[in-house]
Amino acid sequence: MRAAERRDITITDQNDALQRTSLAAPSTRPPTSSASAAQAAEAAGVTSPATARRHVGSLVRAHWRSAGGMRQEAVVDLLLVVSELVTNAIRHGGGLAGFRATPTEEGVRLAVRDNSAVVPAGALGVASIHEGYRPNGYGWPLIIRLVREVTVEPSPDGGKTIRVLVPLT
Repeated sequence: MRAAERRDITITDQNDALQRTSLAAPSTRPPTSSASAAQAAEAAGVTSPATARRHVGSLVRAHWRSAGGMRQEAVVDLLLVVSELVTNAIRHGGGLAGFRATPTEEGVRLAVRDNSAVVPAGALGVASIHEGYRPNGYGWPLIIRLVREVTVEPSPDGGKTIRVLVPLT
């Protein structure tokens, strides 16, 4: 089964968003090493697609250094998703407001927060495309194709957080 067939898309309402955890909150999973702790702190320095890719690449190398089963193609897909999410936040979301990458058993969970409450048109389906919306690329369709889960959560103070799980195994 392809990743696109396994994904779940969830769009939460404002009440759910008030109960979500902050991107700045520490992960419930303890770092696997002191290098991982340093990398978690480094996420605050993510300001561009390039810095996001470097951060996630370092996180993957540190977390899966001794683990087997990680496909190199999956890492390439992960870095593409990272790049697309951060680029979309900057280009279409009024700027990057937060970034978090958390290793899990299945892969990497990404959370990208921006300053726009507009939900990506692909998340709502073709019938819900906003009037005047002119797509200029393939970023969101690529994201949807490569991730297993997508959640779009509005922020109580404006903007939204897009959370995805990118499988690595």
